[in-house]
Amino acid sequence: EEAQTVDIPEIEFLHIDVMDGHFVPNLTMGPSIVKSLKKHTRFKLDVHLMITNPAEMISLFADAGADILTIHQEEDFHIHRQLDFIRKFDIKCGISLNPATSLDTLTWILSEVDQVLLMSVNPGFGGQKFIPSTLEKIKNLQARRKEQSGKFVIEVDGGIDAKNAGSLFSAGTDFFVIGTGIFQYSDRPKAIREIIQSINSSRTLKI
Repeated sequence: EEAQTVDIPEIEFLHIDVMDGHFVPNLTMGPSIVKSLKKHTRFKLDVHLMITNPAEMISLFADAGADILTIHQEEDFHIHRQLDFIRKFDIKCGISLNPATSLDTLTWILSEVDQVLLMSVNPGFGGQKFIPSTLEKIKNLQARRKEQSGKFVIEVDGGIDAKNAGSLFSAGTDFFVIGTGIFQYSDRPKAIREIIQSINSSRTLKI
């Protein structure tokens, strides 16, 4: 039912945070919820695995209907192996960085991923404030993408709303993960369109 409240043409993906209470201090949904969303909604499913030992869960979420599976750089010692495993399910793969993790940790895998997800809050709970240093991190990643003619998209997650979405877009963000910035409002389509307006207004903005 919550997913239906944001079912407007401008929204293509649902971002699903999977937490195990170990890698981050919270527990959330499992493969059965992903399977249900795949069955009952039109959205593509962007599944973010914030869990220890993601290798044990990749096949379950891929089989449940994930269109993109993102794992954390901080949690796995064999990133290439896991990215290759994700691709065997004919879905896209992503890598995520926590706010304090350097972009340098991605030097040897940027060519292997479809998506880089930058956390702009410390993961685990919604409603947190955007960490300002993320803006510079986005710019740096965008510069690397241009230098390498990279194919990956840049996704940012945490503390995003109509006030900062425009500057994030101008810095290089392609996809915005927004929870509280939409779901705290009763008129969610209106909240979404205000964010889109912020992005559109920034298309000629230089930061």
